[in-house]
Amino acid sequence: MFDIRPIGYVIGIIVAFLGVMMIFPMILDFADGNPHWRVFAQAGAITTLSGLFVSMSCSNGKSQGLELQKTFLLTTGVWVVLPIFAALPFLMGATQSSVVDAVFEATSGLTTTGSTVISGLDDLPRGLLLWRGLLNWLGGIGIIVVAMVFLPELRVGGMQIFRAESFDTMGKILPRATQISGQISIIYIGLTIACFLSYIIADMSGFDALIHALTTVATGGFSSHDASFAAMSGPAEYVASLYMVLAALPFVRFVQLLNGSARPIFTDEQIRGFVATLAVIIAFSTVYLIYSQDFAIEQAFRQALFNIISIMSGTGYASADYMLWGAPMVAVFFFIGLIGGCAGSTACSVKIFRYQIMLAAMSTQLRRIQSPNSVHVPHFQDRPISQDVMDSVMVFFVMFFISLGALAFLLGLTGLDFITALSGAATAIGNIGPGLGPEIGPTGNFENLNSAAKGLLIFGMILGRLELMAVFVLFTRRFWQAA
Repeated sequence: MFDIRPIGYVIGIIVAFLGVMMIFPMILDFADGNPHWRVFAQAGAITTLSGLFVSMSCSNGKSQGLELQKTFLLTTGVWVVLPIFAALPFLMGATQSSVVDAVFEATSGLTTTGSTVISGLDDLPRGLLLWRGLLNWLGGIGIIVVAMVFLPELRVGGMQIFRAESFDTMGKILPRATQISGQISIIYIGLTIACFLSYIIADMSGFDALIHALTTVATGGFSSHDASFAAMSGPAEYVASLYMVLAALPFVRFVQLLNGSARPIFTDEQIRGFVATLAVIIAFSTVYLIYSQDFAIEQAFRQALFNIISIMSGTGYASADYMLWGAPMVAVFFFIGLIGGCAGSTACSVKIFRYQIMLAAMSTQLRRIQSPNSVHVPHFQDRPISQDVMDSVMVFFVMFFISLGALAFLLGLTGLDFITALSGAATAIGNIGPGLGPEIGPTGNFENLNSAAKGLLIFGMILGRLELMAVFVLFTRRFWQAA
């Protein structure tokens, strides 16, 4: 019989922790004299008690441990259950959101997608804005731990290539996860504090600096303003650009740096590929804006730098309506969102290492055609790429674009136009944030989409955040037979 008690025990603890985190927005609203603090008190009590009840009910099964099937269920279950409880402040509070809208906002926050269905952010209680920022921040550190510990073990989309990368994740998963997450947490908190102070220096208000520090380091993109970063253009854009890039790098490299080893951060093929790709696209965009849109040099560079990094890292801030920059730039923004950052970071989408492995495989195949009698083996990070990893990456690409097409098709059936459906599917599965078009583009939001479309996008956000295969495997008969 399949024993779900170990899964329930872990999920219960995480849910209880989420409830405890509601204390912070509650205190802020109370200090502001805003009666909205009662919403967080009630939602926090419901969430904490529910988590504790489930955890205690399942505690007698925690010694069973987590086999492979249970780990798949745990990684997906966390991202399914948490948004339900995280949605309570939106459902009960000032936004008066419907159930679908509340779950959409919470899912977008925890998956660090950054799409929103809420208008009038500037007038919301500060506690609710802080809660949105905390959801991004908690989701950011959560996905790092999942990416570094669980996904490699689950052999998801080529992530197993990182199993021996700096951390040996063999053995029991949860004790090792605790050790790894402790080291990463120090760096994550340190980057957040540094980002906060940098925003203060860039002349942001203390509250705006806090919210944007939480969502920048998480590459989440939730803002405290409807206008997003257009309300804070200038030096703050350079600060955000720096920290979005740092957050999109593998956090394991920061751990090595903290332990006195700086060389890996400069020799990592992922990092070099990510930075080089950004540099080329930013240079092209800057020149295009200068000569095609008559931008001043500094303005062209700043807006290209900020918005390109924001979309490619999956943060999703916008400091300008790039839909007005012409068709070539609209195409650029669509495709860079499908690139993403590095594995083991808070960034999203396909990830740069998969493109590098695909290119290495293509190059090797071309050499084999030219020299059929020679032995050619593709390499990544100076190591041969195993056939197992190669197969996982290729399957991931196929499933990613099939999922993208299927989701876009289903969104079209709900009545959305082609551009909204396609870009909405891409931004959900890629966890990017804004889509394209007047409705869900950089100056719009997802508020006016129908409930069916929002439900599909919720599924897409979870699917993309967990690298597709960790979710799809749950729908196979073999998985449940093995369980």
